[in-house]
Amino acid sequence: MIHQVYVGALTLDLLLGDVRSLKQKRSVVRPVIAEVRKRFPGVAVAETGATDLHRRAEIGVAVVSATAGNCTEVLDQCERLVAGRPEIELLSARRRLYNGED
Repeated sequence: MIHQVYVGALTLDLLLGDVRSLKQKRSVVRPVIAEVRKRFPGVAVAETGATDLHRRAEIGVAVVSATAGNCTEVLDQCERLVAGRPEIELLSARRRLYNGED
């Protein structure tokens, strides 16, 4: 029996508040990534872009599941968690869902 596997990918483009250095940026981004990891231990999350910009950050989230619905729900929850942080403005969220046939 062949089981279907789904991979969900979420890219979050963030504008950070009053950040004036890369060190300050890290002090904002690291706790966000840590919170996503803590609340959703089954996902992979990392800073994936805009690493040289002080006030911008890109965070990538990936999840693997047996159902497309579960992938979507987990990514929705991760997006809401990050968007709810007061020190961050979510500029955009891009999402892709892959299955074994892609």
